[in-house]
Amino acid sequence: MPRTKPATARNGGWLAGWGWDLLLGSIAAFYAVMAPYTKVEESFNVQAMHDILYHTYHIEKYDHLEFPGVVPRTFIGAFVISILSSPAVFVMRLLDVPKFYSLVTVRLLLSCVTLLSLRLLRVQVKKKFGHQAEVFFVLLTAIQFHLLFYSSRPLPNIFALALVNLAYSLWFKGSNLCTLQALIVAGVVFRCDIILLLGPIGLTLLLSRSVSLLEAVKYCVSTALICIGVTVLIDSIMWRRILWPEFEVLWFNSVLNRSSEWGTHSIHWYFTSALPRSMLVAYPLCMVGVLLDRRIVPYMLPVFLFVVLYSKLPHKELRFIIGSIPMFNVSASLAASRLYNNRKKAGWNLLYILMLGAFLVSLGYSAVTFMASYNNYPGGYALKALHEADSSVKEKMVHIDAFTAMSGVSRFCENEYPWRYSKEEEISIEEFQERNFTYLLNEHHSISGYKCLFTVDGFSRVKLQPRIPPLSLVKEPKVFAHGNMRDPDILSLNWPGCP
Repeated sequence: MPRTKPATARNGGWLAGWGWDLLLGSIAAFYAVMAPYTKVEESFNVQAMHDILYHTYHIEKYDHLEFPGVVPRTFIGAFVISILSSPAVFVMRLLDVPKFYSLVTVRLLLSCVTLLSLRLLRVQVKKKFGHQAEVFFVLLTAIQFHLLFYSSRPLPNIFALALVNLAYSLWFKGSNLCTLQALIVAGVVFRCDIILLLGPIGLTLLLSRSVSLLEAVKYCVSTALICIGVTVLIDSIMWRRILWPEFEVLWFNSVLNRSSEWGTHSIHWYFTSALPRSMLVAYPLCMVGVLLDRRIVPYMLPVFLFVVLYSKLPHKELRFIIGSIPMFNVSASLAASRLYNNRKKAGWNLLYILMLGAFLVSLGYSAVTFMASYNNYPGGYALKALHEADSSVKEKMVHIDAFTAMSGVSRFCENEYPWRYSKEEEISIEEFQERNFTYLLNEHHSISGYKCLFTVDGFSRVKLQPRIPPLSLVKEPKVFAHGNMRDPDILSLNWPGCP
């Protein structure tokens, strides 16, 4: 008769299979719950998810028709996350739970999708490089703030990241054509710049004869055509005109080079600022990993070329190259594993101690970065405080200026009647006195005809100090809440006032 495994062994197997994912998931969930608000970069997808969940087929009520943004984006990612979260949101609507908790729900669902793709990569790292490499891959990811914090942010880059992680796992597995197909879906639907990653990886596979040119063309072209058809069909309906969103983004960013209007950085910024800050101890380790384990070189080189090619564009943000970090972490995990295995040898033991110290420093840096990010959504906190302060049933109109909207306010943050909201732009300070707004949320300290009720501080900078802890956050007033002085009900409430 076959022997059954003891319960402890079965439990150990479950923990071995999912324990690391629970660790990363817990950290990502902590970030999403503690800093649930979203910034302007996430505006399109977060508003789209709200509208899909709350306005369903009433497209005329959707936010993007009133505030279309600079370039159109696809609705496909928003549809996927909305469908997955719709059962939970449906229950919350039956129970009259505030929409804010729907925001937390969709962010947690997005994080689950991102981390599921990271799990697929982790499993392949274990199969190809061993258990120790897997362990250090998870630990390095856990102490990095940005990757897990971004995992729940509804950005096109994060929808693409899930497919990039899938592509990496398929690449390690040897499913080379599927690797190319995953990257094409990411590039055609979510981020056209993934072509800069697809090119080097595709060229590497062709030069190593892992795929034939004929097969690659056949599979890639057919996948691209299907994806173009799907995105054009769905997004043309939603945007009410025929369009392929990522083609318009490609034209705007690359051909017209208009992205530089949002700021520029030096050509080396990704390598000297973005990657060191986001990867921390894994950044030097990933370089060492290439030297110590040649197996990672064919995988690292195309991803490195991706960052080099992206460096040519003057407008730079970490989210543009966030898809490179998981692969760089794999290389770093190989270096950390080698240092661990040789920790008792002369010379290596000092390097091992230095690595442990760098782990602790990285953990401390991530804690400080989280605190800065936590205080980086003054608009969201201001609207929440306003809702809590005024519980009357009298109808109230709140004007939200551009800065407040860009620093945390979305439609998920709005309450039902008696609250109403306006994001009307280009209103001068003098004109507010003539308008019948009940409350104003903006970045002005004083406005004629309105009383400053309270302020919300936001992150300003990090300051060094000669004590423990050596770093402190400097905050300053960012959003000011004003009440209409012609409304006696407002003046009768107990407000903290403005300094």
